Amino acid sequence: MEEKTLIIIKPDGVKRHLIGRIISRFEERLLTIDQMRYGTLTEETAKAHYAHLADKPFFQDIIDYMTSGPVVFIVLKGENAIEMVRKMIGQTNALEAAPGTIRGDFATNKSQNVIHASDCPAAADVEIKRFFSDKNLSYVKQ
Repeated sequence: MEEKTLIIIKPDGVKRHLIGRIISRFEERLLTIDQMRYGTLTEETAKAHYAHLADKPFFQDIIDYMTSGPVVFIVLKGENAIEMVRKMIGQTNALEAAPGTIRGDFATNKSQNVIHASDCPAAADVEIKRFFSDKNLSYVKQ
């Protein structure tokens, strides 16, 4: 079944010039870029995006990190895109991510793990709307 999912190449991935290498991996698996944007998250949007972690002691560290530099927002589409992308990116903790996965090959630690990807269809829908339905781009710093 064709579906869409959101990925975010995080500040460390952008800073380390990994954008093309990451996109190539998805294209090699026949996933197509449906939409793409570049920008730096506002603190308000980062807090909304990571609201499910608000009670964790590392919450502010994630917000600071995700607002520290530009990111790339990409909507990918393809057959079973969500499951495929999740397998391709690997475990959140870089030490647990298998070699050959994006995080296993590029991440340097648990919090700076290069990439975010929607984990289910409901999350993909919310996240795509969060970053691609706002015409004035208020979710990024101007």
